[in-house]
Amino acid sequence: MDLSSHNRSLRLSDEPKNISPDDMEQAISGLNQELASLSGGTAQRIDCNSENIEQGLARLVLSLIELLRRLLERQAIRRMEGGTLADPQIEEMGLALMKLEQKIRELAAQFGLRPEELNLDLGPLGQLWTDEKIVNKT
Repeated sequence: MDLSSHNRSLRLSDEPKNISPDDMEQAISGLNQELASLSGGTAQRIDCNSENIEQGLARLVLSLIELLRRLLERQAIRRMEGGTLADPQIEEMGLALMKLEQKIRELAAQFGLRPEELNLDLGPLGQLWTDEKIVNKT
């Protein structure tokens, strides 16, 4: 089989397909919906211009620092509950985490960001973190 006959066999049929107007309308509608959902999410995440680049970068960096702070806090709680920390270590770690949280809030305010804006939307993965609420069982 030579190359030209191979290419002809891979091509789509030259014959027009018989598609009903309803099928065409449904296909176009489905494509429009998919494009709208894709462009809506992309526009929200990729809005980068000279006016908001600093705020966007600050939001990203502060979001990552807040995520790390939350992870450190959970680890500290586990270690506290496990009894592997002495009282002075617990006090020191608690103060350090509180200072870090305060500094994150101060920096966020300097860039016009609210604390809840640091919880980035990761699209299909959901939010960067979830706020777990402790329910008192009484």
